[in-house]
Amino acid sequence: MRIGELSRRTGVHAHQLRYYEAQGLLEAERGSNGYREYDEGAVLRVKQIRHLLGAGLSSEDIAYLLPCAVGEAPELFGCPELLAAMRTRLRRLDDQMTRLAQSRSALAGYIEAAEQTGRDSYPPFEHAGLEPVPVP
Repeated sequence: MRIGELSRRTGVHAHQLRYYEAQGLLEAERGSNGYREYDEGAVLRVKQIRHLLGAGLSSEDIAYLLPCAVGEAPELFGCPELLAAMRTRLRRLDDQMTRLAQSRSALAGYIEAAEQTGRDSYPPFEHAGLEPVPVP
């Protein structure tokens, strides 16, 4: 099938399919006319890629996991060596979430403190040693 049909069957834009191919996630043969030709398995492969991207995995992670993917969702079988890589990715996500929660808490604190002062205006810029920037 050509890229347009694969796009229609998966709901994924053709430019994304070309990106997946460039990243080594999707394979296509080139016909004598130069068009990409995909086999039936490409539909399942694209659905697997979409699910794994939705889980927050990078293209590099997905390229590593796809050989073990079974089913649309997908489940990962037969690749126990991937567990360490997936645990590392999970730890990185947990670390990012912790940093985001800390940033959110600090920002909420600044907003609350500013609202409690009851002031609608702030000291002039001159007191902070800054020059005002004209607004266009």
